[in-house]
Amino acid sequence: VQLVESGGGLVQAGGSLRLSCAASGITFVIYTMGWYRQVSGKQRELVGAITRGGTTNYADSVKGRFTISRDNAKKTVYLRMNSLKPEDTAVYYCNAQVPNSGSQGYWGQGTQVSVSS
Repeated sequence: VQLVESGGGLVQAGGSLRLSCAASGITFVIYTMGWYRQVSGKQRELVGAITRGGTTNYADSVKGRFTISRDNAKKTVYLRMNSLKPEDTAVYYCNAQVPNSGSQGYWGQGTQVSVSS
């Protein structure tokens, strides 16, 4: 199983980025795909997730600015981030999880997003 994130980088406040997470080795369509982020020294937090049916949920801090989408044919999930703020700076991780499985699922290696003020 592999989850490979890409699209991170350095951007100015107010700018946009789109992260991608390409999955292999799993039956992608049945997984809920999530995006998390972590700042050094702090706990990893949920940014948002998208179910197999396309239902999304987001952390309050990113609602209205971030959008998650998925392309099941490409086995890829996306995180579109608009109106970025310095406090969005973090390592962003992709997660694949089967709901109610009792498992934390699979994680990608992470991609750094840095927002300058």
